[in-house]
Formats: sequence, C-alpha cells, structure tokens
Amino acid sequence: MPSVPVKLSVLDQSPVIAGHTAADAIAATVDLAQLADDLGYHRYWVAEHHGSRGLANPAPEIMVARLASATKRLRVGSGGVMLPYYSPYKVAESFMLLEALFPGRIDLGLGRAPGGDRRTATAVAGGQVDGEQFPAQVHALLGLLQGELPPGHAYEDLLLQPAVPTRPEVWMLGSSDFGGSLAAHLGIRFCFAHFISADFGEQVSQAYVQRFRPGYEDKPYSAVAVFVVCADTEAEAAELALAVDPRRLNQAYGLNQPIPTVAQAKAMNYTAQDLAAIDSQRPRNIIGTPEQVAERMRAVKDSFAADEIVVLTVAASYAARTRSYELLAEVF
Repeated sequence: MPSVPVKLSVLDQSPVIAGHTAADAIAATVDLAQLADDLGYHRYWVAEHHGSRGLANPAPEIMVARLASATKRLRVGSGGVMLPYYSPYKVAESFMLLEALFPGRIDLGLGRAPGGDRRTATAVAGGQVDGEQFPAQVHALLGLLQGELPPGHAYEDLLLQPAVPTRPEVWMLGSSDFGGSLAAHLGIRFCFAHFISADFGEQVSQAYVQRFRPGYEDKPYSAVAVFVVCADTEAEAAELALAVDPRRLNQAYGLNQPIPTVAQAKAMNYTAQDLAAIDSQRPRNIIGTPEQVAERMRAVKDSFAADEIVVLTVAASYAARTRSYELLAEVF
C-alpha cells in the first residue's frame, strides 16, 4: 500500500449505546478526544443533535470548551452548529471566546439541517426555524468575525467581544450541492458528509474547488466525512457491521432509539422491506480490517480530491469504537 500521508480527523456524535446513559456517552467523548490527541489525529469535531435518545450532545460549543481543555494539540470544533436555530451574533461571540481561550485550535463548522424533529427544532429556536435565511446568516457571521459588514447591516458598528488577534476556522458542512456552492461563494472551507449521502459527493466537492472565490480563506480546502468501523479481523468487523444495520433502519423509519448492540442486532427479524431499506444505506458504510478500510478511505479521498478525511465511527460498544480509531491511526 502506498505510504502517502493522509490527514485524519474525528467527527463524534456522542452516541448513546443501549444499556448506557447519556452521561456515559459524554464521558466516552472526552476519553476519545484525549486518545485522538495522543494518536495524532488533526482535528476533533462534535455534532449537534436535539431530542435524540441515541445521541447525547445538544450544545457543541460547551463540549468544544471541555474537549479543548482536556487536550493539548488537537484542533477542536463543531461538526456543526445548526445556524438556523441561532443569532449569528451570539454564535460569533461564543466561538471568539473559545478562540481567546484556545488560540489557533478552534473550528466553527456550520450546518443548515435541524438536528431533530420540527417540534423540537421550534423549541430550540424559540420560534419557527427558517432555513431560507441560512445564507444571509452565514454571510453575517463571517462579516462579524472579519469586522467587514456592509453599510447599513443590522450588526454594523456593533462591538464583537472578545477582540483577539486570531479567528476560528470556519467550515461549511453539507451533503448536497447547496453547501458546496455556498462555501465556494463565501470563500470558506467545505466538508462533504459522505456518511449521510454516498451519491454525487465527488462532483460537489470538485465543483467547490472550481468555483471557489477568495473570501474568509484565500484558497479552497476540502474534507470528506466518512462512516468507518475498523476491527482487527474480518470476523469481528462482520459482527460489528450487524449492529450498523438496525441503526440505519431506525434512521430510515424515523425511530428514536439508542445505538443497538451486537446482541440486539442478532435478535432482529427483518422483513423484505427492512432488508431493502438496509441495503440502500450500505454504500455509506466503510467496514472491515485496517487494510480493507484504508484502501476504501484512500479511494474516497482521491475521488473527492479532498485534503482531509474526517472519520465518524458509531459502533456497538465504546471499546469497539476506541479500537477502530486506534487501528486507523496505525494503518495511516
């Protein structure tokens, strides 16, 4: 296998595995971030989800502060803040404070899709969520961070605190052409969520590079986020893969459940409809031994022409998740 260096990062959704509590999931996130710091991963992102029995983090900015204080070298950030819920001014304040506390280590990843059902989204936002305002919100947020808002803007001449010399890296996170086009237009970094959509990502990421206009960043920089479960042997990988299927099925049917264990997966009785739904989701998975997984990850990176791979691992146990990230660090 060619030994071309690959920059690896982590996306952590703080999964709540069946039989465990949300507190267990949060503690596992802190432990994994410290391990990733020691293993040489480049950055560590935490996701935002609301009202989920299977995912434990509704406030990435708070988790970012905890993880940055518990690590030494990693960049730490949001993967991502769901901006339609919030005031761009408040988000800018929060992440400038994080940048002041941990200069040169903070990422602000932005997403548009609500991390929950519509009623929960309305409760989080304190009113209706209007995704159509997302481009204007991102534009305002960047203007605040750069101190370059257009004349007459509602935030013009407002003092953004704390005033520090560095700024967080800003990323657009997306699974469609919308996010890539907006990132290129505004001149920010872009990460395509292959773990959400295995279709057309290559074209979206390549178009981002081609359309990029200097803005917040001088040049394009892209990543691809992939779902990976890596195990020592093919037999162990196959067993762990069993637990991915009911999780995907729950997502497809909109069922709000904790992450299944292998034992629960083995007890499942699938219908033909279930199997069809599971099969449709499998292209998003990269599961196998270190060599098998690395080969597929490199192929995805090359097809996306990505600068970096961000790895999401949701496994049937916290030990299996930890081992997966250890094996990836070794093979890369």
